[in-house]
Amino acid sequence: MSKADIKTGRLSAEEIAQNFSDMHPPLARPEALIESDRCYFCFDAPCTVACPTGIDVPGFIQKIRSNNLHGSAETILRENIMGGMCARVCPTEVLCEEACVRNTHGDRPVNIGQLQRYATDAVLTSNTQLFRRATCTGKTIAVVGGGPAGLSCAHRLAMLGHDVVVFSRDSKPGGLNEYGIAAYKTVNDFAQREIEWILDIGGIEVRANTILGADVMLEDLRHEFDAVFLGIGLGGVNDLGLGNEDSDVVLNAVDFIADLRQVEDKGSLPVGRRVVVIGGGMTAVDVAVQSKRLGSEEVQIVYRRGPENMGASRLEQEFAQTSGVTIRHWAMPVKLEPVDGLTRVWFEDTQFDEDGSLRSTGDSWFVDTDIVFKAVGQAIDQDTLGSLSDAFEQKDGKLVVDRHRKTSLDGVWAGGDCIYGHDDLTVTAVQDGKLAAVSIDRHLRGEEADNG
Repeated sequence: MSKADIKTGRLSAEEIAQNFSDMHPPLARPEALIESDRCYFCFDAPCTVACPTGIDVPGFIQKIRSNNLHGSAETILRENIMGGMCARVCPTEVLCEEACVRNTHGDRPVNIGQLQRYATDAVLTSNTQLFRRATCTGKTIAVVGGGPAGLSCAHRLAMLGHDVVVFSRDSKPGGLNEYGIAAYKTVNDFAQREIEWILDIGGIEVRANTILGADVMLEDLRHEFDAVFLGIGLGGVNDLGLGNEDSDVVLNAVDFIADLRQVEDKGSLPVGRRVVVIGGGMTAVDVAVQSKRLGSEEVQIVYRRGPENMGASRLEQEFAQTSGVTIRHWAMPVKLEPVDGLTRVWFEDTQFDEDGSLRSTGDSWFVDTDIVFKAVGQAIDQDTLGSLSDAFEQKDGKLVVDRHRKTSLDGVWAGGDCIYGHDDLTVTAVQDGKLAAVSIDRHLRGEEADNG
């Protein structure tokens, strides 16, 4: 049996550059005009209803037709300040584009995502600031977390005249936009260029390398600031609950993706010839596809339920498969064992019982592999909440909030992956931050909204 085959430089620099080029090159002006002309400009706009941030889709497309790109971008960005990133990573095929009425006529939907990118890129490229701060209120809010939820909240609070301090655990702000998304989806350092534009509004201070629960404590922030927003994400990575999981070839997919996003020479990262990814979400797809693009020969995703249950969208699943990744459904890992320098992963086939619960069929099989990636979800690191951890209402290890994103702890709001019911999308995190900022503003002005 072959020994483990893990090494760097499986592909040439030219091949890697091609593999990690822009996943969807931007539209040229003629293409954007043709695509915008396909919009029916529906009065009731089901695409707008389907957008988590409520972007006026027909409105921004109409402005593209009239060559008013800054007006189009303003329509997008006033609802979704990260409209540029969302145009690249949002699963439009299950949101706005799925709702497009062209689908009901057997036609393909309007390419809303690409049109959104066309408009927002025009503003970011020209570095045009579309928003201005209101008169300073004298209030200062602590935003913990520099990801989409935190930056969205910070920007809206700054627009409303408040001062904001963003505490980011990383050296760069951006959260998953910077560290957790496949490199071919956001090329040319786009995440940081978008963030620089967001921060350019003023009134937002970013304190990097500052960890909640270690460098700053939540109870101190509550006393020091007029309000606190938690966009802390999910710092803890779930384990498989199997033996030999601490092996140096059993890796967290999240960490590998972060390393890949930050390294200058992608070919310098060691990658296995044979890779198994355990999980079914976007992280699983991203690490699997990127392993292939680094030169892995055999990459499998193994998921315990069916394709319709996967967190990754149907389009992302198809993208993985057309990229050379094999997806195997209805199997769960039950054992990891070293065998002749390789890692043998044992699986048992699964099925749903009549009551909907998942169980093993008793049939087992194994895969010998060089590297195993864990992509089975994350949870809040309770240590970050310190002595106030028990003060929060939580469910399934996440914070419970009301519709205004207010937690059960007075003066604290939350949004993004750390709240219960969140669907792990950048666009949803942006909406969380926006709604929380509006609620915080009303609270500070003595216009407390109802808690429904």
